[in-house]
Amino acid sequence: MIYPLACMILLTIAIGVITFAVRVNSVRTGAVKAKDYKLMDAKQFPENVVKATRCFNNQFEIPILFYVACLASIALQIELTSLLILAWTFVVTRVLHASILISYNHLLHRIIAFWSGIVVLVAMWVILLVNA
Repeated sequence: MIYPLACMILLTIAIGVITFAVRVNSVRTGAVKAKDYKLMDAKQFPENVVKATRCFNNQFEIPILFYVACLASIALQIELTSLLILAWTFVVTRVLHASILISYNHLLHRIIAFWSGIVVLVAMWVILLVNA
C-alpha cells in the first residue's frame, strides 16, 4: 500500500512544480505581476495559471481521503489484493484527472476521471470497514 501512496505524493509534488513553473513563466512574460500572486488578486490570470493552480489545490481535497485509507490499511494490517488494486486504480484516476485538467480540460472527460476515483475510493473504504 505504500507504493500507491508514494505515487500520489509524487504526483502532488510534480503538479506543484508545474504550477510553480507556470506562475514564474507568467511573471517572466509579463502576463501577471509578481505581486498579484501575493493574495491571488489579479483581475484575470492566464488560463494555464488557473488550470495548474486548481489542479494543485485539488490534490489536497479528495486525495486526503485516499491517504487516510492507505494509512488505515497499513495501521490495521489489512493487506488485501483487492485493496491494493483499488489503490493503484485511484492513482491512475488522479493522474488522468490531473492530465486532463492541466492540458485540454474537457469537462466530460474530467468528470469521468474524477467520479471514477470517487467510486474507487468508496470501494476502498467499504473494504476497510468490512475488514477492520
